[in-house]
Amino acid sequence: MRRTWIALLLSALVTVAPSRATDGPDKEAAAKEALAQTAAKKKPAAAAKKPAEKSVTEALSAEVEQLRQMMMQQSQQMEAQQKMMREQQEKLNALTEELRSAQAAASSAAAAAQEAKAEQGNAKVTEGQLEAVADATNDLTKKVAALDKDYQGEKKSLDSRIKAIGPFSFSGDMRVRDEPFIGGPCTATNCDSQVRNRMRFRLRFNINAKFNDDISGGFSLASGDLNDPISTNQTDIQFYARKPIAIDRAFITYTPHQFKPLVFTGGKIAYPFYRTELTWDNDLNPEGVAQTLQWNFHDSTPVIRRFAVVGFALPFTELQHTTGVNRSRVESEVYGGQVQAVWQLGSWIRLSTYGAFYNYHNPDPIAFATAVAGGNPQTPLNGLLPLAGASVQNSITTTTVTNIVTDVDTDPATGLPVTTTTSTGVRTITNAKFASKFGLLNAIARFDIKTPYPRLPLVVLGDYVQNTKACANVGNLPAVGTTTTATTITAVTSNASCFSRERRGYWLEGRVGRLSEAKDLQFAYTRMFIEREAVMGAFNFSDLRQNSNVSQHRVEVFYQAYKNVQLAFTGLIGRPLNWHVAAGTPPEPWLKRLQFDVIYKF
Repeated sequence: MRRTWIALLLSALVTVAPSRATDGPDKEAAAKEALAQTAAKKKPAAAAKKPAEKSVTEALSAEVEQLRQMMMQQSQQMEAQQKMMREQQEKLNALTEELRSAQAAASSAAAAAQEAKAEQGNAKVTEGQLEAVADATNDLTKKVAALDKDYQGEKKSLDSRIKAIGPFSFSGDMRVRDEPFIGGPCTATNCDSQVRNRMRFRLRFNINAKFNDDISGGFSLASGDLNDPISTNQTDIQFYARKPIAIDRAFITYTPHQFKPLVFTGGKIAYPFYRTELTWDNDLNPEGVAQTLQWNFHDSTPVIRRFAVVGFALPFTELQHTTGVNRSRVESEVYGGQVQAVWQLGSWIRLSTYGAFYNYHNPDPIAFATAVAGGNPQTPLNGLLPLAGASVQNSITTTTVTNIVTDVDTDPATGLPVTTTTSTGVRTITNAKFASKFGLLNAIARFDIKTPYPRLPLVVLGDYVQNTKACANVGNLPAVGTTTTATTITAVTSNASCFSRERRGYWLEGRVGRLSEAKDLQFAYTRMFIEREAVMGAFNFSDLRQNSNVSQHRVEVFYQAYKNVQLAFTGLIGRPLNWHVAAGTPPEPWLKRLQFDVIYKF
């Protein structure tokens, strides 16, 4: 309210001042005389009020001046921003016009050169003139390319400024998917246990910031089941209930300017190493710390273009000892490293090589977290979240305890005591262990090949993994069997026998095409073959028929409809390996999983 009165006073002052400037001398004298008479009549009262009025007037004048300065500053800032936007637009318009002129000139020169060459005999055009025209055409072509590059750079710069606020930049994507399932396992009476059709969506939002030359960071939000680390998909079920959005990534990266090849990152991070979904799913973001030491080499260096060494420690849970003197907490984590090298074998072919070792320290809590007793999703309840999303096929031994009630009655016919036991229906998994330990040796080779067609680059990738510790935990497993007491039945079961030779996994992938511009196409095919103990089945590719002991095909087609809109089709065809079954048992029918996607990126 006070500022409103100040604004009114300022308007009144601006209005009165010009009117006084236009009055004549006579009117001004008369006004002065009238004011003098009035002042003489009210002099005693005015004298009493003068100090207070002066104080109020000075305060109002100061606030008016302050408001005036603020309005002037805001006006200047708005004018500066508008001027900058006009300059950017004028520059873009000038570049566009220059590009069009250059393209027209290039077309005219090319036509003239072609005509001159066709009529060389009749018009007697000299060889020197043709060369001059050819040189002019080449110069114009280079100029067009340079102008186009400048134009695209200016456009990209302006787009980046629009998307960024201060040191922060924003990005994300939204994907809508229709996913039918066809085929799958058959029994004597049922062949449709896997048949379904579901709608899913994925939403991701990223904020990244570069605070200075040394420190950067960011975080991401994503949809999906909170207990599923290998998928950000949200299925459209649950009676229209609201869907969760959670922190998918939160990290800080430090690159000391004193030694730029060194990079530290920590938090919930993107993979610090190169991998395929043979070993790690695309949607998983591990937690922990990583260090990278890397060198990039220029074209002047023969063959090698990049060399890097990566080390990491990625904890995933901790458990506390509950018996004995030692009650310390034991951490479970993945630690290891990777060596990376990129080789330029020719102007048209590049080879990237990666060798890694992933050591799972104390992995049994993963087996415990994936175990579910009797279809009850709330077990285990021993401090671990149920781990969803994966169809784990690694050999696991599980201990299940069922509560019972024991009654002793007398048989009326014989008079002898009769003992009966009745299950209470309460079943709890008290323990679960892998038959294997996991030390994964992973080797990847990728060829990037340029073809005569810029829109059709070729990628060929091979990935091989071997679990060097397959079946190494068999000696620590409890014996399979059942033990009964007066109050419980304890059952130790195993989902599959462990064979140490089933330790390898293979991934062969080919891609042709790019997805960088509108109307681009890409086609891909991937062949996967994963033995039972080859990988940790809780964290690899979530869309497999099952996460190991599987033979899988994948076909992909992508179409870049617009710069930020993509249409995609993925066909996944897989079934379990037909090993260790009775002679003459046919393999399981192929399960066909089809994915039709619309993806919008921003």
